[in-house]
Amino acid sequence: MNAILLGLALGGVFGAAARSGRFCLLRGMRGVMGGGDSSAIRAFALAMAVAILVTQALDLFGGTDLSVSLPMRERFSWSGMLLGGTIFGVGMVLANACGARALVLAAGGNLRSVLVLLCLGLGAQASLTGVLAPLRVSLQSGGLVEPMARSLTQLFPSLDPQLATALTAGPLVLVLAVLSLPLLRTQRLQAISAAIIGLAVAGGWWISFATDDPFDPKVLTSISFVGPMGDGMLWLMLSTGRALSFGVAIVAGTLLGALATALLARDFRVESFGATGQILRAMAGGILMGFGGVLALGCSIGQGLGGVSTLSLASLVAFSGILAGIAGGLVVIRN
Repeated sequence: MNAILLGLALGGVFGAAARSGRFCLLRGMRGVMGGGDSSAIRAFALAMAVAILVTQALDLFGGTDLSVSLPMRERFSWSGMLLGGTIFGVGMVLANACGARALVLAAGGNLRSVLVLLCLGLGAQASLTGVLAPLRVSLQSGGLVEPMARSLTQLFPSLDPQLATALTAGPLVLVLAVLSLPLLRTQRLQAISAAIIGLAVAGGWWISFATDDPFDPKVLTSISFVGPMGDGMLWLMLSTGRALSFGVAIVAGTLLGALATALLARDFRVESFGATGQILRAMAGGILMGFGGVLALGCSIGQGLGGVSTLSLASLVAFSGILAGIAGGLVVIRN
């Protein structure tokens, strides 16, 4: 199987579903904190429930190996993950979208989102290998921990793996499913889109596992956007001699899937900036998401859905930071 073609297809499914269901964690948090529409946060809960359920089932029955996945870190900086997530969340509020949402909006003609993506990619690459790398490394050197358990399931090492998974994933999936029930009754399109996104995240773990080369093993990954966005920008500029990665293929597929959906729905239209302040916020938000996402090793999708679906302790810390950053940003920043 070809990982690049499968990545393009997986990204296309994700982009189409995210565009159709207006999938957005920020919109959900804004509804919760403002006492408004709760459908977006219920959609995120449904996607998370499906992602956890299917990912854990794949791991139990040999469809993937989460023990060698990116979120399962033997050693990580809890302070760096938490701070990175918080910075990413604040960036989301400034940019009025996460990386995935900005990609989907850009596919529909939103020029503000194009600027966000350019700044996000720049911030990510600067944090990985550029001028922000020393600061990122310094922050990741503090608060280092080597937990005996790398995931919730490993908290019960004496139990049968299936029982440990049931005890940890079961209650979490149940709570998320109950939270999403009203969406199934009132917003079926959003519910279907959210379920497809959850399946796509789990599918990423399967593809990464099934296409891994035993002679050149790689860390397993699923759908994520910050690091791949930076890699994608670098690939566009220096493609000669650089192989296209699975993550970059997902980003490209997401853009194409969202574009196709926008054209089919006839809602593609070019949208510009309303004021100078929006330009500055878009730039600042994109750079903060790029830096914070690299520091937290993922975004609201990469850690919030992909990482949490593995029940990784590091991902739970990072996602807590993202939620805190969004909540704080919504209180302080007025869009």
